[in-house]
Amino acid sequence: MTAVLPGWLAEVPAGLPYPPAFATVSGAHLYGFPSLDSDVDLRGVHLLPLADVVGLWPGEETVTRSWTRDGVEVDLVTHDLAKFCRLLLGRNGYVLEQLLSPLVVATSGVHDELRALAPGCLTRGHARHYLGFARNQWALFGRSGELKPLLYTFRVLLTGLRLMRTGEVVADVTRLHEGAPPYLPELVAAKREAEHGALPAGAPDAVRLAADIARLTAEMAEAEQRSALPEAATAGPALHDLLVRVRTGA
Repeated sequence: MTAVLPGWLAEVPAGLPYPPAFATVSGAHLYGFPSLDSDVDLRGVHLLPLADVVGLWPGEETVTRSWTRDGVEVDLVTHDLAKFCRLLLGRNGYVLEQLLSPLVVATSGVHDELRALAPGCLTRGHARHYLGFARNQWALFGRSGELKPLLYTFRVLLTGLRLMRTGEVVADVTRLHEGAPPYLPELVAAKREAEHGALPAGAPDAVRLAADIARLTAEMAEAEQRSALPEAATAGPALHDLLVRVRTGA
C-alpha cells in the first residue's frame, strides 16, 4: 500500500504569515519511498513585504512550523525569496529539488520564473553537496542499522550522478535506474511499510552494501570531472532582477 498525500495540503499556504510564491512536497514522498507513517515535508518560498525588508523590524527570513492534522505530521519550511535565491546560487541541491518538485501544493508566476532559471543554477559543484549528504547518511546507517538512511545514501548518490551526467534534477529514486543496484526496488518496498524499519530479510550483507556505495561514490567523483556543467552558476543577474521586480512591484 502506497502513502497518499492528504487533500487538505492545498489549504496550508493560505495560512502562512506571508504570501507564498510556491509550496511543494519534499522528503520521502518526493524521493519515491514514503511509508504510511511518513510525515509530510512542505518546502517553499514566501514573499516578505517591502516594509519588512527595509524597516527596523525585519520579517521572518525563514518560516518553520510543525503540526499534526488527521494523524499526519506536517513539517513546513519556507524561505523568503532573497534567501532562497542565495541558496540556489550556493550549490544547494535541496532547494533545487524543492523548486523542481512535481508535487506542487501552491504555485505562482514567481515560481514559474524560478523554475525557468533553474538550469542556470546547476554546477559541477553540486556533486560535493550530494557526496557530503551521502557520507552523512552512510555514517548514520552504520550507527543505526535503519533502512531509511541507507536508502537516502543511495538516493542522493543516484540523483547526483544523473545531475552530473545529464543536467537533470531527478529526486525520485524509482526513476533512477542507471547505476542502481538490482536489490534497490526491494529496499524501497520495505521502506514503504515502515518509516524507521530495519533492513528486510534477504537484504544484502554489509560487505555488498559497502562495495556498492563505494562504487557509486567513485562514479560520482568521475562524473563530476567529466560533467559539462559549469563551475559557477550563471543565473545570478536574472535572479537579482526577479527579486527587485518582486520587491518593488515593477
